[in-house]
Amino acid sequence: MSFLRRLHPLDWLAGGLLALGALCVATGLLPTGPASDVLERIGPLVVFLATVIVLAELTGKAEVFDVVATWVARAGRGRYPLLFCLCVLFASVTTITLNLDTTAVLLTPVMLALATRVGIAPVPLAMTTVWLANTASLLLPVSNLTNLLAADRIALTPSEMAATMWAPQLAAIAVTMACLWVFYWRPGRRGETRYTPPPLPRPADPVLFRVSAVACAGFLLAILLADVPLWSASMAAALIVVVAFWVRGREALRPSLIPWRLLVLVPGMFLVVETVNAHGLHEILAAAMGSDNGVVGMLRSAAVGAGFSNVLNNLPAYLAGEAAIPVANHEQLLAQLIGVNVGPVITPWASLATLLWFERCRWHGTRIDLGRFFGTGFVLAVAGTLAATLALAATT
Repeated sequence: MSFLRRLHPLDWLAGGLLALGALCVATGLLPTGPASDVLERIGPLVVFLATVIVLAELTGKAEVFDVVATWVARAGRGRYPLLFCLCVLFASVTTITLNLDTTAVLLTPVMLALATRVGIAPVPLAMTTVWLANTASLLLPVSNLTNLLAADRIALTPSEMAATMWAPQLAAIAVTMACLWVFYWRPGRRGETRYTPPPLPRPADPVLFRVSAVACAGFLLAILLADVPLWSASMAAALIVVVAFWVRGREALRPSLIPWRLLVLVPGMFLVVETVNAHGLHEILAAAMGSDNGVVGMLRSAAVGAGFSNVLNNLPAYLAGEAAIPVANHEQLLAQLIGVNVGPVITPWASLATLLWFERCRWHGTRIDLGRFFGTGFVLAVAGTLAATLALAATT
């Protein structure tokens, strides 16, 4: 009973979804063939999630994030507006050039370490990471898995996608900056006017620090410059760091490093969505989005994508929505892409990046007020999705 009392609401959600998914398969609501296909398809994703979180946990223990956070704090020169702009730039560039999940896993510890080292409130820094991990993921195919799927469907090269989505991306980041400042960064919220830049830290174990830093850098370069699957790159990097800790810091290797909540949640979520899709979801989405490729149709598709993402998750929302949009309606598809990328900032499960971010915050001990998270995220989802969709309509 004490174990059950310690469970987080998201633990109950994860277990409930997996149990519901298993029940769908057991009762025949989801045939075993499609169920097997779903589990096979998400296998690499689950491996990536598990290994990249272990990599992030151990890299944090090696104090890599503390050093990076100190560099950012020192560059801010004690001024909050400058620090705010640097954090926005850092999070946006990381998301655009890498991907939103990497930002959630590797940048969140940097931001939280920054708060610890400088002695400032961690929530504004944490919210900067999670919001921009989602809203800054429109520009390139690599920025988001949904982008890869959309670019493949309408045959967009990376340069063509950037040329198409630059205006929506700028609009989404601008709205995100405004919401961040009003809700979390302005003086009345953060409680301070200036901060004192910290001295450069000295890692307790320089060998672990260097090995972890090189492993993270190699992981980022592999997924950015080479045609290497995310799961294999994260597994190789995590293995290197685990071996280093086995030799020099074995006490850090504990079962709690593994993200059990996510490993339960992801299969259950996909099984449930696949079941719903097989029993009428396609028709509902097609009716909700319509077939208009103009501004009205784009706004409808973006709204449906954002709403459905927050009910379930943005990846299955995109896959289900894509199937309901006529093949020739490229602008309508891109509008739906805006909805599933910019919109999933209301609920904790709306994107995998947000789930990963919650894991990092929980590990750090940073408390996120869910009521405020829902409320401010709703404002950003509506304003950001609307602004980005209108920017797309104005430039296409």
